Amino acid sequence: MAINLQKGQRESINAPKFTVGLGWDTNNSSTGTAFDLDASVFVMGENKKILSDSHFVFYNNPKTPDGAVEHTGDNLTGDGDGDDEQIKVDLSKVDAKATEICIVVTIHEAESRKQNFGQVRNSYIRIFDSSSNTEILKYELEEDFSIETAIEFGRIYKRGTDWKFEAVGSGMKGGLEDFLTKYN
Repeated sequence: MAINLQKGQRESINAPKFTVGLGWDTNNSSTGTAFDLDASVFVMGENKKILSDSHFVFYNNPKTPDGAVEHTGDNLTGDGDGDDEQIKVDLSKVDAKATEICIVVTIHEAESRKQNFGQVRNSYIRIFDSSSNTEILKYELEEDFSIETAIEFGRIYKRGTDWKFEAVGSGMKGGLEDFLTKYN
């Protein structure tokens, strides 16, 4: 049975291969423009900086050079039930210099479309074992991010030889650029 996390909680990930599923719905109060939320991943070293530009994974760079992290594709609408975007992770392939995998979701063209995460509901991140499809953990964002256009949902980090997940739920107003500046 999956563990439901609260913001700030941490949990071990014991599966060597797992999938990170991200889901969301948009509120009915439309801005007149469709929402396009995008998942991105930063694979970082001990200095909290991405290992290389190739370790920034998103729809235009779907896989790290070592093949350890793979974005399965961009969902342009978020319609329907279940995960809207997924990222596959194989810890056995992760670069030895990597100590953290940060998972961020942003709203594409949020400023020009006048959109923010206050208009998004039912947001979650979940991790499930890729071989058995068993859900390991889930974190549902419950805060109202009325001005934020980018959210760090969670991070997977290394402690000794173990990998753990932390439910972060931290937002930024500047979109993906803020995270690129922070982690580059």
